[in-house]
Amino acid sequence: MKKLIIFITSIFFVSSLYAGELCHGSFVNPITDVCWSCLFPITIGNVSVFSGSTPDNSSNPSSPVCYCNTPFPRVGISLGFWEPMALVDVTRLPFCLVNLGGLQLNMGASFGTGSQETANSDHNNSFYHVHWYRYPLLFWLKIIADGLCLETGDLDIAYLTELDPTWRNDEWGFILNPEAILFGNPIAQAACAADSLAASTRGPIDFLFWCGGAQGSLYPMTGHVQEHVGGVQASTLLTERMAFKMHREGLLWESAGVDGPALCQMYPSPFMPKSRYRYQMVNPVPTTGSGGCHPFGATTMTWGAGHEYPFTGEDFGYLVWRKRNCCSG
Repeated sequence: MKKLIIFITSIFFVSSLYAGELCHGSFVNPITDVCWSCLFPITIGNVSVFSGSTPDNSSNPSSPVCYCNTPFPRVGISLGFWEPMALVDVTRLPFCLVNLGGLQLNMGASFGTGSQETANSDHNNSFYHVHWYRYPLLFWLKIIADGLCLETGDLDIAYLTELDPTWRNDEWGFILNPEAILFGNPIAQAACAADSLAASTRGPIDFLFWCGGAQGSLYPMTGHVQEHVGGVQASTLLTERMAFKMHREGLLWESAGVDGPALCQMYPSPFMPKSRYRYQMVNPVPTTGSGGCHPFGATTMTWGAGHEYPFTGEDFGYLVWRKRNCCSG
């Protein structure tokens, strides 16, 4: 907690050097702003101990008993649950820290603001910056005692796309995702209709890894939204796309599975398993209670109304939840 206070104080001091009047946001209250029902379902083996209202189509181990050699030999219980593990800013204003009170850092250089362009009456493009924070809330609150089953550490800014040249340039971004050329065709994009329907009912289809469900395509892994419908839709898509990008860069690892490495220890996965993630909005309007969180790719039409206001600019904040299967012992 001491490190957290020092971190926030230092950010406030730096941000006070710049009048960030256009940056909007607020700190996330872990009691009132977090959708705690998103923690469910909790499973032991493949048996649900506490059910949840959000679709969960990820698999669970068949046996309630597990054995692991790493990081040390142990026999335990095959536990499955969802943990809040990251905060995400999606903003048009460079270095606007939406989830840290709407503070803006003055980096002394121009990094370009986000934008929305209308090519014609049926086609809008937009661009946003994204920030990814490590946010191991369950570890801080000690809700689950087994540290091997939790994201650990302190609040930390893990990624600022303003410092990543591949985020603003689609050609440079092609270096990280050369397979994108395979999915820029009507047939591949038409398959995303099935992912959209599945994500909005029972959970996304991992096999269709290039699809962002109802939000659009997860390619290219940049901040450009080719089909901008609204701020909620675009910011949700970029939250999902950022998670995929971090998987590709080895910054996020596979965390769930019926057996094998994920049950004992997370491992790299360059293609994001979409069914392992869900999200909730925390800025400008927190979505809490039953149905407050949503699978990756689920439509925003069911909840997005009233979550984008002119006075908040184009600043959004999300809390990302990740499915964990773990051998708890």
